[in-house]
Amino acid sequence: MLSCSNQYVFFFSLCRKYTAISSHNQRQSGSASSPAAAPQRLPFSRVTVEDLTFFRKTLPGRAITDPDLVQSSNEDWLKSVRGSSEVLLRPQTTQEVSQILSYCQSRNLAVNPQGGNTGLVGGSVPVYDEIILSTSLMNNILSFDKISGILTCQAGCVLENLSLYLEERDYIMPLDLGAKGSCQIGGNVATNAGGLRLLRYGSLRGTVLGLEVVLADGQVLDCLSTLRKDNTGYDLKQLFIGSEGTLGVITAVSILCPRKPKSVNVVFLGCETFDQLLKSFQLCKGMLGEILSAFEFLDSECMRLLNTHLKLANPISDCPFYIVIETSGSDSDHDSQKLHNFLEEAMTSLLVTDGTVATEESKIKTLWSMRERVTEALTHDGFTYKYDISLPVERIYQLVTDMRQHLGERARSVVGYGHVGDGNLHLNITSSAKDPALLASIEPFIYEWTAKFQGSISAEHGLGLKKRNYIYYSKSRPTVAVMGKMKTLLDPKGILNPYKTLPDDLK
Repeated sequence: MLSCSNQYVFFFSLCRKYTAISSHNQRQSGSASSPAAAPQRLPFSRVTVEDLTFFRKTLPGRAITDPDLVQSSNEDWLKSVRGSSEVLLRPQTTQEVSQILSYCQSRNLAVNPQGGNTGLVGGSVPVYDEIILSTSLMNNILSFDKISGILTCQAGCVLENLSLYLEERDYIMPLDLGAKGSCQIGGNVATNAGGLRLLRYGSLRGTVLGLEVVLADGQVLDCLSTLRKDNTGYDLKQLFIGSEGTLGVITAVSILCPRKPKSVNVVFLGCETFDQLLKSFQLCKGMLGEILSAFEFLDSECMRLLNTHLKLANPISDCPFYIVIETSGSDSDHDSQKLHNFLEEAMTSLLVTDGTVATEESKIKTLWSMRERVTEALTHDGFTYKYDISLPVERIYQLVTDMRQHLGERARSVVGYGHVGDGNLHLNITSSAKDPALLASIEPFIYEWTAKFQGSISAEHGLGLKKRNYIYYSKSRPTVAVMGKMKTLLDPKGILNPYKTLPDDLK
């Protein structure tokens, strides 16, 4: 606990920092004129000694003001956005969240909800001095129905921990992400995360059955249903899936989980052209049908980075494109035969030039690492500009090709990988250092290109701080205006995750 004099030092140190924070955030997220730059701080209240007293009383030992402990929660995973919050709150229960938000609304204090802080668009960290509300201690599994496969848990449960819990009970999570060791289910739902299993099990909008949400005024919205069918009135939980913490704080989730497959196969294939890759996808859907659970791709530039920076050896011969296919089923003989028939047809038709199959868990993990560790490899290649685009499947790689031509020698690397089955491209561009001129060449070119082909500028990462002002490339002004009215209705003072998701011109 701070002494009285130290509390006032804390308070006045906040005030002295604000003049520098704005320019700092502009440097972090873009130039001052960039649509991705931080807007001016809104007229929220400043944290006072009385506020700290309330938080400490409400959360004994869990209202953190030590700068060394708060620092990691102020900075995003990419180290591209950094806030200046000096208060980190760690509630354990929904009631505590309710008390905090009720108080913050009465005081007009801005709040930044935070899960595992693995986001890529600056949505999970403060822009200025917003109070960080972490769900990391809300990590209890509340119930699991072994008959229906419905899991109910608090929002702070780490995805990998949920997966391990379910696997022991012969089930799996319908969601799988590269960040599963850190990301939390509440954050996954708040950003409507996609991941590697969406092709088989669908999006969280279908698998999430219920939510418990605390609104800005502290009211607890209990929509924590475990029913697969409930057609009574509006499906309010859908408002909060993908809302990025701007409409309410998700505190608990009920989700439908599939049975753990008894037979899993992973295939790593090489193709000479992207057209052959797409034809392989068509063939795959037709011949593998119900056992197809993933169809991912990466290009030769991704493979180069994996080789160079992570020393991962290419499991097959060099090719311009690579495919990772996963099958999941209940009968290994049946699945193996279907996979054999597909591979024979793909090779005979000259759609693929080389490949390898894994059925053992260790080799399966090795092949999956070629896709899952691309993001890690990119961090070693320089400053990375990351884009998460949804497009008609036939257009996915055309954007990568056009971007390479557009940028020429100005970029170190331009790579493409992603979820073919979902029409989701991850386009990443690296340079030796952060380069405002390069960014100006990328944006808005990439968004204009995407809009031209009726795509989405954010397939699964959300808009956050960085993309909020680009929303009109994917949504009409009347649509965004309705979003603004929903925000005003549920959060009239705008205290929840301000400066995120909605554009600055929305009043």
